[in-house]
Amino acid sequence: MYARTATASLATAALLGAGALLLIPHSQTTDSGTDTAAGTRTSTEKVIRTVVNTQAIPTPGAPVVLAHRGASAYAPENTLAAVDRANHLGFDWVENDVQRTKDGVLVVIHDPDLKRTTNVEKVFPKRAPWAVKDFTAAEIARLDAGSWFGARYAGTRIPTLKQYLDRIERNDQNLLLEIKSPQIYPGIEKETLQVLRQNGWLDPGHVRYRLVIQSFSASSIKKVHQQRPDVTTGFLGTPAVAELKAYAAFTDQINPSYASISTRYVAAAHALKGAHGRKLRVNTWTVDDAATARKVDGFHVDGIITNTPDVVRRATD
Repeated sequence: MYARTATASLATAALLGAGALLLIPHSQTTDSGTDTAAGTRTSTEKVIRTVVNTQAIPTPGAPVVLAHRGASAYAPENTLAAVDRANHLGFDWVENDVQRTKDGVLVVIHDPDLKRTTNVEKVFPKRAPWAVKDFTAAEIARLDAGSWFGARYAGTRIPTLKQYLDRIERNDQNLLLEIKSPQIYPGIEKETLQVLRQNGWLDPGHVRYRLVIQSFSASSIKKVHQQRPDVTTGFLGTPAVAELKAYAAFTDQINPSYASISTRYVAAAHALKGAHGRKLRVNTWTVDDAATARKVDGFHVDGIITNTPDVVRRATD
């Protein structure tokens, strides 16, 4: 899907050198989503992203850094502000979580209920336990999903999957999409693929270079693989080494917790070919400090999923 040495765009940039990269004009996006430079990207700019923070350019051999729920140490998780923050820091890959509302709209949120990251208890005091599946999209759109994180984010909303895709497309970012709690939402795999297709994310370019779908549910990932065999998939978890071959039949990545892996485990995964005939990859989560980042880099993981992408990049350069 993407080489350990860099994402596709950054690999191209390395051929030109960081100095040339930073000279290419583009429309940089702020946390609020406002364009700070006028103009439309050229075809060259779509391939080579300008990186605001040059430390985001990975050293050859460094793991790919994926911003967990956006740059969620610095902005409210799974919001457009977190996506923009990751973009401002210069990171191509963002991870998100997808669930479904009562009226069938896919929204980007991690928890199965709305309590932790919104003011739902104040807005709808009689609707306990405040499960995502029990609220319509219009009701969820009324909630403040930013004040819990900080006053500057007051009024931030939970995005729909469509809104999220629109923003990362505008930012030229790539997506590691997690289907959350699929047992609660029968058919969510098909619906997720439908929204991706409707928004241009299942064309050859996106499928080959810019999209991975993952889940803690092996059954869910199997469904995605059966419905769209061309899409890269990842299993969240740490199957026993003896079971890795079975997983490789329907997935391309094994994405385990950092505390559950070792050099031996990563090597066992790398020795197998995934569903698309390429080396089975390992992206580990959630690593937020420099010492742990260096430790898992020593295991030769392919990617690190983190709330603090800048910290991890500096540690693994």
